[in-house]
Amino acid sequence: MSLVQHVSALEGVDFEPDPDVDEDFVPIARKISYDVLHPTYAASVVEAAPPATPAYKHSTVKRGVQVAFTIFACWVASGIVFGFAALKPVLVEEGVYHEKCSKSELREGIELCVKQDLGLNFFFTVASITANVSALPVGTILDRYGSRLCGLIGCLLLAIGSVLMILSFHLPGFQGFIAGNFFLALAGTFIFVPSFQIANAFPRHAGKIVALVTGAFDASAAVFLFYRYAYEGSGRTFTPDKFFMGYLAVPVILLLALVTFMPKRDYQTTFQLESKIEQAEDPTQDVHSSDDEIENARELIRVRSKRADLRKKKIHQLNEILGDADVRQQRADREEDRQQKSQVWGVLHGLPAHKQMATPWFILITLLTVLQMVRMNYFIATIRSQYEYMLGSEELADRINEFFNVALPVGGVLFTPFIGYLLDRLSVPAMLGLIVAFTTIIGVLNSIPALWAGYMTVFLFVLLRPLYYSAMSDYATKVFGFATFGRVYGSIICLSGLANFSQYGLDALTHGPFHENPIPINATLAIAGFVVGIALVTYVSIASRNHTPFDEHEDEREPLIQEEDESDDELSFGTFRR
Repeated sequence: MSLVQHVSALEGVDFEPDPDVDEDFVPIARKISYDVLHPTYAASVVEAAPPATPAYKHSTVKRGVQVAFTIFACWVASGIVFGFAALKPVLVEEGVYHEKCSKSELREGIELCVKQDLGLNFFFTVASITANVSALPVGTILDRYGSRLCGLIGCLLLAIGSVLMILSFHLPGFQGFIAGNFFLALAGTFIFVPSFQIANAFPRHAGKIVALVTGAFDASAAVFLFYRYAYEGSGRTFTPDKFFMGYLAVPVILLLALVTFMPKRDYQTTFQLESKIEQAEDPTQDVHSSDDEIENARELIRVRSKRADLRKKKIHQLNEILGDADVRQQRADREEDRQQKSQVWGVLHGLPAHKQMATPWFILITLLTVLQMVRMNYFIATIRSQYEYMLGSEELADRINEFFNVALPVGGVLFTPFIGYLLDRLSVPAMLGLIVAFTTIIGVLNSIPALWAGYMTVFLFVLLRPLYYSAMSDYATKVFGFATFGRVYGSIICLSGLANFSQYGLDALTHGPFHENPIPINATLAIAGFVVGIALVTYVSIASRNHTPFDEHEDEREPLIQEEDESDDELSFGTFRR
């Protein structure tokens, strides 16, 4: 399983009727966690869920095209604002915020003054904060209305952001840069977060699809890199307003896809489809209470035979999507093995979100995430100026910056498949220990004024970034559970995003009291991350030893609600939902 924790987190608990429901009954649409529910909390997690469609309703080719287009959409739109390091030289060349420089600096012909640099970095800070903070409301909209509405909103926001950037570059005096980047970042979240739902189009390959979607997000940082190459190759005649004018084609293409061949409803989850199989494999479903009204024996045989044929057809369709019984059992065994290896699976499952967020499990991972996001975004925004100071050379700083621009998208794409491998095979304490080791080594290297240290910092950074985000979501699903994942994970990301406002203060310290020297900030963040990281690893390691494995409570899980599922071709089944 490769990064399937993202799919699990997004899919985990939705139960909804099939669109082709029998007219004879109205099924109850529910969303209930299948975690172990706390007795006083069980009722509070029931809420309406949007309808979904089983994958077998659409052809393999159509679903394949939908997956491919989703990956394309993520590549061209989901995280382009994180390519700021590649775009910044263009913004400097175009004189963005150059008017902030003092008259003396303007007379001296300084290419990038302090206030201009602060303004450009704030331009990125707002976008990075937006991308993080918006995860919570976007997730809420996704849960309530589905990924199609999110995609439509994303197209609109992407167009607004592009138009604001066009006007900012084209009209003298129009300062819409920050607003434009804000909308581009917000649009990226609306496009990226719902994209994981498409993994349900091919449940047997969900892990691979999630890995591709995640890789596409990392690769989207290269959009501004390609533009910068085109800008420099054109002799700086391919100005940013022309680029964003052409980029308006992206939201148009995405919109056309959404209203034509992309799914109108999200696909049903693996758990839902497996529930259908359990129902369809029950031969007693061929017998209905209404059969007592049929007096003709031949007619009764015909009706029951038809039901049996439809039931077997449905089993065949589901097996094509999920695999046969042996394949499903192997998948279940792998999932059980993964849960056992984690050592913490189910430790807080079933508790209300507010109680989960009052524990060290939440507080420590949030503190660590806050520190790491501040470090990551500070590094992205200031990498060139950092190494210009540490190496004492603009040329060497440009080489480091160029290596980073290429390595950020490429490293994320190449390393993503290995992340799933690590998450499946390492316990949570071991994974957290690996991350703390990564962040500490990067912090040390990032404080060494040497060219080799700069290259090593970039290399490890582009590996850490996707690893950290994946490990954090994996931690949230294993520790907190699916029922509260949206609120807990969204709160962690939201708080971390808000903490990124401190980046402006870090920039001011670098340019002011530290006289352009980034080492004090790099070292301080590294030490703080190490202390919090060690505290988290220690706590999780000790707590996991006293934790009763989640599967030992399996027998205590009782079905909470019995409801009727959707019907396919005149078949309706009763099922228990947890």
